[in-house]
Amino acid sequence: MKTFFKIVGIASTIAFCSSVSAQTTLKLAHAAPESDLQQDMSLFFKKEVEARTNGDIKINIFPQGQLGNDKQMIDGTRSGILDFSMVGVNNYSGFLPESSAFTLPFIFPTRESAYTALDGAPGKEVLVSMEKFGIKGLGYPESGYRNVTNSRQPIRKPADLEGLQMRVNGSKALNDMFNELKANPQQIPVAELYSALETGVVDAQDHPIGVTLSFKFYEVQKYLSMTQHAYSPLVLTMNLKKFNKLSAENQKIITEVSKEAVDMQRKLSIAKEDQMIADLESHGMKVNRDVDGAAFQEVVKPVWASFIEANGDDMINKIQAATK
Repeated sequence: MKTFFKIVGIASTIAFCSSVSAQTTLKLAHAAPESDLQQDMSLFFKKEVEARTNGDIKINIFPQGQLGNDKQMIDGTRSGILDFSMVGVNNYSGFLPESSAFTLPFIFPTRESAYTALDGAPGKEVLVSMEKFGIKGLGYPESGYRNVTNSRQPIRKPADLEGLQMRVNGSKALNDMFNELKANPQQIPVAELYSALETGVVDAQDHPIGVTLSFKFYEVQKYLSMTQHAYSPLVLTMNLKKFNKLSAENQKIITEVSKEAVDMQRKLSIAKEDQMIADLESHGMKVNRDVDGAAFQEVVKPVWASFIEANGDDMINKIQAATK
């Protein structure tokens, strides 16, 4: 009898261990603070995936660059150290140069045109290309339109940027743009940007409204000018091997929830933008909308020419055909 109960006990222990090991815990990382819409989207993604997989998949979220900067998060996702990451598309230009077409100044006149291209053939082509590098592309959340902030004066015309020490991200297109505008662009990681603005290493930066608010750049910048010079897409990705190891049902859930999370985050971005601008004003920022967009578009034409010279015009033509 003792032997019987011992066998039953061992069987129960094995069953318990099997049920525990059946749960897959995955890590999702992004660079934004917890107050940012990227965190809202991450929480939605976590909740829905965990619910629909009946707890088979658990997701732990690591915001605010806890697991590295953008490049490190991409490398971590490729290697499998990370399972999911959400970073700006511009960070993929090194090994997917065609993706930098999405960051060209003024290529997307409206959010709707951006959504059409990113969710359509051009965006899907880039997501598929990521698989060559061990990454499963899941969709394009938005950071929004980039606008210039600075500590000196409102930016209304191209000449107003001349001489400004301008922080730029890793986008060659934006670096070239601010060179054309006779600013002095410097590449600084976003995690170091607040300090660089505070100490005067740079006078200005460009980010979408939500990032300017969530990173509290209003504490070290006085002017926000609604230049809307470039749309800034993010991309949600997963380690390809991890995705392929999931059951077909769980792969379907990840794919479906990713689309729903992107749609939710985009809608939140639009719905909250006016309030976010008002919040920035309440913190003392002076906001100007009287920007000569046509003048900026004229000055930055060489940026497009430079991109075409290096990469051809195939992706630009596909974007323009998709958004016509």
